[in-house]
Amino acid sequence: MDITKALTRIRSNVSTPVFVLLHGWGSNEYDLPDLLRFCAPDADYASLRAPIEYGMGYTWFGTWDHEGVPSGESLDKQALDAAEAIDRWVTDNIDESRRVVTMGFSQGGLLAGHMLRVNPDRYMAAVSFSGWLAPGELPGDAKLGETTPPVFYGHGGADTIFSPDELAAMSGFWQSHSTLTEKIYPGMEHSINMPELRDVSTFLQSIGAARPTF
Repeated sequence: MDITKALTRIRSNVSTPVFVLLHGWGSNEYDLPDLLRFCAPDADYASLRAPIEYGMGYTWFGTWDHEGVPSGESLDKQALDAAEAIDRWVTDNIDESRRVVTMGFSQGGLLAGHMLRVNPDRYMAAVSFSGWLAPGELPGDAKLGETTPPVFYGHGGADTIFSPDELAAMSGFWQSHSTLTEKIYPGMEHSINMPELRDVSTFLQSIGAARPTF
């Protein structure tokens, strides 16, 4: 698996992070960059296209149980394959002097956090919109338990894509492996809303990854 398409804006300001944007099931690289206008204006970014064609868009996972959601060993394998492909792209295309923040929705929300688990030395923070957890243990997990990088996890109170057990697993893992900011939005389904983007803006400013907005 390799990343072959990306929408990028990467300038030479080494003091600011690059946001690696990871879209969800059936979408594409044009889906997420506009969100940065609300939570990290003028940020540098690389929005990656998932390698597997699906319908009118693309997917990070080629098989699933329902609605782009694999589970168990299948999820572990597919998530690792995708994360390693993303990590190779980052190594090849983003200077090692630049800090990297991962941000993704749904499948991309899982992978945003997964990048910290696969290569904890490279990624400074993660923002997971409506993501979930690949349950298998990874070598980077032990280090995350020591370094506890900042992670934002937001999801809707009316999201029916994931079971309560899956949401609890995601929350529980990052409570013990990160400095977690978790927000639940009553009435929101599998989506992103403006209150969440305002919360992400506050989170990114608090960790020095975005400038204050006025």
